[in-house]
Amino acid sequence: MSAIVAAPALTGRASAQGRFDFTIPQGVTQGGSTTITRVPTAQPRVAMTFDDGPHHSLTPQLLDMLRARNIRATFYLIGHRVAMYPELTRRIAAEGHEIGNHTWTHPRLTGLGDTSLLRELDRTSTLINEVVGRPPITMRPPYGLLSPRQRGLIYAERRLPTVLWSVDPEDWRRPGSSVVASRIVSRSHSGAVILAHDIIGATVRAMPATLDGLGARGYDFVTVSELMGWPRWGSRAMGFTLASRAPG
Repeated sequence: MSAIVAAPALTGRASAQGRFDFTIPQGVTQGGSTTITRVPTAQPRVAMTFDDGPHHSLTPQLLDMLRARNIRATFYLIGHRVAMYPELTRRIAAEGHEIGNHTWTHPRLTGLGDTSLLRELDRTSTLINEVVGRPPITMRPPYGLLSPRQRGLIYAERRLPTVLWSVDPEDWRRPGSSVVASRIVSRSHSGAVILAHDIIGATVRAMPATLDGLGARGYDFVTVSELMGWPRWGSRAMGFTLASRAPG
């Protein structure tokens, strides 16, 4: 099969052509050589991440909250929802947020063969690139389920690190807005990658108290790329080419 591949691996340095290499910086992986759950940092920084969108009504509400506070977040979008809401996807990127790959249909990836696994990612990366003009450079597996071998394959073949999280308010259990906000604020730490879902109304309603609570504790908000020490996703040139084949 033909497959889309994001550009080379990241060093944070621009090449002579003005493009960036994307090699995972040393010292940021945990749970495997291509897996990020938190980033060691002496600075009080956190990365807010939102999964499973875009949602037609909740995501715009969340974007309004983030814009009012001048906060950049990372959105792990599902490909078929990007196809449903391309204008909303463009708004996410235009307002300075990072977009990551959360597969096309949100399957349990551990049950897929290599070809199906890469197809889930490739369809999503291709469409996001078409919609916003740049591909995702990290991925998050649905439910956090991905074997070490699959993580290695995805990085070797697509140069996509696996991004998990270190703070999980379990908002998918629908505990209510106040609980979601309290869990995130109380459990956060410098270098945290915070998981949330912008398809859940109570989670979006929890965000004013969450964001303001974290800010009151001195945390700055950055995207996943920035937390890792990479240049901001929306500010850099990157290649995006067709590979002749993918593993079967």
